[in-house]
Amino acid sequence: MLTLERRRAERSRKPFVLMVLKPGESVVVEEGDRFMSQVKSVLLKSMRETDLVGWYKEGIILGVIFTEISLESTTPITEILRSKVVSALHNELSSKVASKLAVTVHLFPEIRDRDGAEPVADTRLYPDLHGGSSKKSLPQAIKRVIDIAASSALLLFLSPLLAMIALAIKLTSKGPVIFRQDRLGQFGAHFKCLKFRTMYQNNDSRIHQEYIQRFIAGQTGCDNTELGKPAVYKITNDPRVTPIGRFLRKTSLDEFPQFWNVLRGEMSLVGPRPPVPYEFEAYDIWHRRRVLEVKPGVTGLWQVSGRSRMCFDDMVRLDLRYSQSWSLWLDVRILIATPRAVLGGEGAY
Repeated sequence: MLTLERRRAERSRKPFVLMVLKPGESVVVEEGDRFMSQVKSVLLKSMRETDLVGWYKEGIILGVIFTEISLESTTPITEILRSKVVSALHNELSSKVASKLAVTVHLFPEIRDRDGAEPVADTRLYPDLHGGSSKKSLPQAIKRVIDIAASSALLLFLSPLLAMIALAIKLTSKGPVIFRQDRLGQFGAHFKCLKFRTMYQNNDSRIHQEYIQRFIAGQTGCDNTELGKPAVYKITNDPRVTPIGRFLRKTSLDEFPQFWNVLRGEMSLVGPRPPVPYEFEAYDIWHRRRVLEVKPGVTGLWQVSGRSRMCFDDMVRLDLRYSQSWSLWLDVRILIATPRAVLGGEGAY
């Protein structure tokens, strides 16, 4: 029901609140069932008909979904609902009994993190994704083994080429060889994504930030693309890019250091591209699922399907299709198709 309510809220843009209630440490296991049954009876009497009451964790933790709530009050809705439920529990069970209950409240969509200190996703709202399914646990473990083995082998095998690229960057422009950029991984966890530096030092990131915001909103015009072709995800003829950087971007050689991110477990060989925080800020609610549902990758379905030459919504739909239909065989097919997409260079800038 929580999964369905998330999907509904993505389309209706009407927020909801999840309240999780579990017995405190002072409640012994023998008393747990009876205690939570008392709490459940109080909740069922005090909730609206449209609210959903059920087990967040069977027999142990209760959950309440408050649907289609209003955010117009000056007092946060989470505080209002928590106060209402705690008061009902105090009245029905006495304050001594109610004090044995731990109550947490979670708003969807979550308040987006802006200081970069914490993940942007509240995992309480995504137990279906965070816990993982037993059916996919073995394939996902195999996927991780493949990531480790392949990224290690590629870093070792390509080390002469990587050294040559590093030397070319160092000789042609000032600055570090490796560019470290803050990106968002699964559940919005921040990590430093590695790339070969393709830009001059001290460039203005607002150029890309403004372009990405317009592109996501569907406002990019013909100034960045050829007549009769869709807008591109990357800026063409970017003045910040060095000559060697243009070659590296065209051939995707600039992304080879990300095999280290794969080895560290921050990325996978296959998955959605990890967004920068200011890109995530411009996302619609349903866009955010591409970040939350699966670990980001070096290559992915949209890269081999159309690379940069498609609208942002279609790119997100491909990422969501990948997460919903994921299998090891799908990863293999994408990996096989990647060299052709890279060598073709269509949509690479």
